[in-house]
Amino acid sequence: MLYTTGYASPLGAITLAGDGDNLVGLWIEGQKYFAATLQDGCIDGSDLAIFAETEAWLNAYFAGKRPAIGDLPLAPPGSDFRKTVWEILCAIPYGQCTSYGEIAKKMALRMNKKSMSSQAVGGAVGHNPIAIVIPCHRVVGASGSLTGYAGGISRKLKLLELEGVDTSRFFVPNKGTAL
Repeated sequence: MLYTTGYASPLGAITLAGDGDNLVGLWIEGQKYFAATLQDGCIDGSDLAIFAETEAWLNAYFAGKRPAIGDLPLAPPGSDFRKTVWEILCAIPYGQCTSYGEIAKKMALRMNKKSMSSQAVGGAVGHNPIAIVIPCHRVVGASGSLTGYAGGISRKLKLLELEGVDTSRFFVPNKGTAL
């Protein structure tokens, strides 16, 4: 059984999903793949502890504090490949960015392969079902392109600026998956 509730954030309405004990989804209204892993028949769970914990985490985050990802029990549904990419995302320090290529190198090492496709990594990053907490917004193109955020470029920029990232070195691509 899955439960949902809403959260009003500075970026817009957020839908939270949980299995009763773990956070399994966090989507900003209107984002690409919004609630893609939710099943029909979710129950209102606004009184669940996991949602109170997540709301406290988000309140701290949006207040400019640095809540630890490990403070929340996460159980994002996905393939082993995607889950491994999301684990790597969770290791990106607050206020720092990495590239799809760097994640691909880490995935290749973990999978004992010579190389890994940055595009495959990009697909996993883009399908992250727990936005903000699993910090996919900290991933940029190797050239500084702000492509690839399912929540939209303007939200990605706001999250990076909130974390104190110098965004002057980044640029918005003319076309791409996040536009």
